[in-house]
Amino acid sequence: ELPGFYYDAEKNRYFRLLPGHNNYNPLTKESIQYKAMERERLRLLEEEEKQKKKTTRAGLNSSMLLQKRQLGLLSSTTYSRLVHELKVNCMRRRKIEIHSPNPLVAGTNNFKIIVADAACERIFTVNDVEYGECKYGIINLSGLGKESPTVKMYDNLYFTNRKVLQKSLFSLTHVIKLCLMGIAETPGCASLLPESLFSSTNPGDRLGMLCRFTISTGWSCAWCLNPQVDTCFSTGLTRRVLVTNVVTGHQQTFGSSSDVLAQQFATQTPMLYNGCRSGEIFSIDVRQRSRKGQSWKATRLFHDSAVTSVRLLEAEHYLMAADMAGKIKLWDLRTTKCVKQYKGHHNEYALLPLHVNEEEGLLAAVGQDCYTRIWSLQDAHLLRTIPSPHPSSKDAIPSVVFSSRLGGSRGVPGLLMAVKQDLYHFSYN
Repeated sequence: ELPGFYYDAEKNRYFRLLPGHNNYNPLTKESIQYKAMERERLRLLEEEEKQKKKTTRAGLNSSMLLQKRQLGLLSSTTYSRLVHELKVNCMRRRKIEIHSPNPLVAGTNNFKIIVADAACERIFTVNDVEYGECKYGIINLSGLGKESPTVKMYDNLYFTNRKVLQKSLFSLTHVIKLCLMGIAETPGCASLLPESLFSSTNPGDRLGMLCRFTISTGWSCAWCLNPQVDTCFSTGLTRRVLVTNVVTGHQQTFGSSSDVLAQQFATQTPMLYNGCRSGEIFSIDVRQRSRKGQSWKATRLFHDSAVTSVRLLEAEHYLMAADMAGKIKLWDLRTTKCVKQYKGHHNEYALLPLHVNEEEGLLAAVGQDCYTRIWSLQDAHLLRTIPSPHPSSKDAIPSVVFSSRLGGSRGVPGLLMAVKQDLYHFSYN
């Protein structure tokens, strides 16, 4: 790179960046880079359209893989990865029609975040509305298996002028727990909302907010699924962790040397795992009383950049973590060592989640470049890169949900993607 110049790959030469009228120059390195990324995105979308009736590559089909496996030509690891690659690359994009009891609601606001409930029968949504506000909604996924997929969206009556940063959804108790980050002039708040707020029947029977309290700037939240402490949730704040008991209202604070950007509770042990801006990951036993100092920290792991997401695997011997350097690492909690790295993720400063599906053996993550990437959990091989249907921008980063049963126990496996005002379904073909 030369200061004041840009390189044109097609013409194979450098050009000077000259100021135009009133020292305004529309040609900048950022705009040149954006145009190159947009050309690449359109090229990938065109390739996907051409490959609708083709396999991913020559020789990669289910009957050939099975035959090679039976002949002993493929190891179990290679066979598993190729089957996952075959299924993932056969997913085709279809746009979903959104219906709503209120016809003025559906498809009028940009999706900000989507999260599936425990059974993957519904997704909870956060949508941007005018004047910097957000609204919450629930989408019923029962219509995904139809020829032309349709879903039903129900909105609640509450709006918030605070930007929703993260949320945790727990369907078995029929409550939704939200961690909200306040705008610059106001503090944040944590809210616990009942599912009845989103019901379309008997509006007179709807409960109000179950719990709401003001906090300092909130970065993350997590609901505890461990049966020993299943009435607790946690919020990651500026240099501290706040654990709240919903039933008793009791709160305890654990100090930290850095902002807590990501959290997840274990289900087999009453442990809370936290990822910090400093790159540290530490665990807390929520049964103990908070103490001064750092003696209460159990497991401690370290990244070179701010940790944006932590995900425990099912056996809870391994923890997946992503950071703002674009690195995704799999940690063995027994030896506190990194055992795998998943390469290709792009992130510089955004809080981007990880989506782990052990049943399918897949890891999915959306990068800051708006590409959705899917890896094999077993050998960290990048199986597919999905371009966004919309042009890349900071306010158009897709939010995704991946499940083997979208829509319930007899649901359709695949990926659900929300971008701008649109909802897309990538189902196994």
